[in-house]
Amino acid sequence: MTRFDRTLTAVASAVLVLAGVATPGLAAEPPQSTDDGLQLQTRTKTRLVYVKPGATLAPYRRVHILDCYVEFEPDWQKDYNRSATGLQRRVTDQDVERMKQGLAGECRKVFAKELQEKGGYEVVGAAAPDVLVLRPALVNVEVAAPDLMAPGIGATIVRSAGQMTLYLELWDAASSTLLARVVDAKADSDGFAQRADRVTNTQAADRILRGWASELREHLDAATGQAK
Repeated sequence: MTRFDRTLTAVASAVLVLAGVATPGLAAEPPQSTDDGLQLQTRTKTRLVYVKPGATLAPYRRVHILDCYVEFEPDWQKDYNRSATGLQRRVTDQDVERMKQGLAGECRKVFAKELQEKGGYEVVGAAAPDVLVLRPALVNVEVAAPDLMAPGIGATIVRSAGQMTLYLELWDAASSTLLARVVDAKADSDGFAQRADRVTNTQAADRILRGWASELREHLDAATGQAK
């Protein structure tokens, strides 16, 4: 499926353009149609949904989840380090890479669990006919207080763990046809002051990811007649 083989640079460029349009307060007007034949179906302050005319999710009872691409907000590391006191509190490139890998893993785990355990959709290891391919990315990621696992760092109290934007493409595996593209920006809104560490940051990310995964599962349920 050669259309799945675009470079990460091309994916990142498309993600950031659309994610920027979906950012609250941005005045940019999204296009009504895209070069790959999708039509704008939904637009809110934080969400864009593009769909291929006539596309349906009804045939799919199996899904294949591609590796999740993760990218932080362009200036997040620099801005965070500018306000950090002491070298131990600075976010290194290695820290960023570790957080990217962790978030990518959480994305796959949460979507697979929601679709398989709650929806009954078989999650398969490779694309095949009758399989819906999910191509996720998490961009514009911001973490309010990353857990740097350095000794001597005291507790940080936050009300929101951060925010991120989902960029999700849905593909028909048999024909390599792009069916839909979703861009949705969300922030952690737990609202309670709490200590920020790896556990609470992961919990916050999972809350957001479960919301997205649940919405996708509900759309699949409605299309396949599984909705209760």
